[in-house]
Amino acid sequence: MQNLFVSKHPVVADRLARLRAKDAPVHYFRRYVHEISQALAYEASATLPTKGKTVVTPLCEMNGQVLANDLPVLVVPILRAGLGLVSGFEALFPDYHMGHIGLYRDEETKQPVQYMTKLPKHLNRPIFLVDPMLATGHSTAKAVEILLAAGAKIGDIRAVTLISAPEGVKYVHGIYPDLAIYTAALDSHLNEHAYIVPGLGDAGDRLFGTL
Repeated sequence: MQNLFVSKHPVVADRLARLRAKDAPVHYFRRYVHEISQALAYEASATLPTKGKTVVTPLCEMNGQVLANDLPVLVVPILRAGLGLVSGFEALFPDYHMGHIGLYRDEETKQPVQYMTKLPKHLNRPIFLVDPMLATGHSTAKAVEILLAAGAKIGDIRAVTLISAPEGVKYVHGIYPDLAIYTAALDSHLNEHAYIVPGLGDAGDRLFGTL
């Protein structure tokens, strides 16, 4: 799938296998999410532009490369489960800024409903939209719609997720074909309840101990 980047890193595969286990306790689940999200942060930021900067080392002066964006990167979790991925990005970008998009699923229409949005004024910067699961794709597509309406550009947005379903990726790319999606795994399918198979259950409940 074009603009879908599935991690091939063996450590990501190892942590994901541990994460999926139904008997993984909350503190291990959080740790594995952190480690996977940090690895995905490296992969999703690999194409960030750089610019030259003169650096004086202990031995000489040289031309180094630094990130070209004038503003810190923006990490936007889809509440609430997306909060679990933020620490991995913080480890890589300690000066990051964070926005929030709150969505819940209407049980009758099955569509996402926006209940909160808090974004900085300036969105002309790299934006990492983070959520553990890309299942049907409706929440991701809605969050992208919100970001674009607030002034973001699709080329600046990178969606980052632990696991994705083919149906969700197809749905999102049907609306936003240029959206880059980075994920630790592309799973088999969605079941009749729109849960990802093999999946890992409800990521929010497992992260926050609300099973």
